[in-house]
Amino acid sequence: MLELDGEILGKPYEPEVAIERWKAMRGRSGVLHSGHWVRMLGEALPGEGVAESGDVSSTIVHFANVTDQEIADYVATGEPLHVAGAFTIDGFGGPFISGIEGDHHGVLGLSLPLLRLILGRLGVSWTSLWNR
Repeated sequence: MLELDGEILGKPYEPEVAIERWKAMRGRSGVLHSGHWVRMLGEALPGEGVAESGDVSSTIVHFANVTDQEIADYVATGEPLHVAGAFTIDGFGGPFISGIEGDHHGVLGLSLPLLRLILGRLGVSWTSLWNR
């Protein structure tokens, strides 16, 4: 989800909502929050055979000062309708993101550094997952 002016914004779903959101975001910054949760199941785990942990990756996203036409054209692609904050950094929306502060993996949707930390809390070494 995207936090802008203390308000939480999810997926816009409708083109009109995406257009208004982009008009509010352009030339400004917001914080993208991406939640992560890992649940491990197995007989070797204590108690009920379940271990779980989670956390949130938060990254400041700086939006370019895009024109009304650029907003309309971007929304017309359909890409921003089904993504948190009405933007992607790895698609058509990438050129409209002028910078980020923090974990770029979290902006893509899966924070690998945070996932490594969560797995570590659960006793799983990141490198043990490598296929050697």
